[in-house]
Amino acid sequence: MISIIKASVKDLEEILTLQRSAFRFQAEKYNDFTIPPMVQTIEEIREEYKKKLFLKAVDIKRSSGIIGSVRAYEKDGTCFIERLMVLPDQQNRGIGTDLMNEIEKAFSEAKEYKLFTGHKSERNIYLYKKLGYSIFRKKKVTDNMHIVFMVKKNR
Repeated sequence: MISIIKASVKDLEEILTLQRSAFRFQAEKYNDFTIPPMVQTIEEIREEYKKKLFLKAVDIKRSSGIIGSVRAYEKDGTCFIERLMVLPDQQNRGIGTDLMNEIEKAFSEAKEYKLFTGHKSERNIYLYKKLGYSIFRKKKVTDNMHIVFMVKKNR
């Protein structure tokens, strides 16, 4: 059984380890191991924690700890969702969807939700579209990477 709860400061090192594991596939896909999720430090994530809500997914049946996470913050009526991640061996079980639903609930007063992902992240784009997000902009970062910006209006 999966439980999604607010992460605490003591969870940050484990979330950072999870982040590197989850985003390794993206780094390989873009042949770029300098993407922000791969090079973020523990000090940076602690600073980020002061300004954002971090959620974690834990499998009550597993003793291995955090299997997923997402973070977000609200500014001027927009909830910015960042770094949705699930352990590679736990993907395709609905955990990402559950994390997204919970982060949207936590920011239920927001007028809209925004996020971004890489253009080669077809599974992420598919998930976000399934959850009601649509692409509103693309930005070239390097010859090998474009960022896809997505939005969902809150009903």
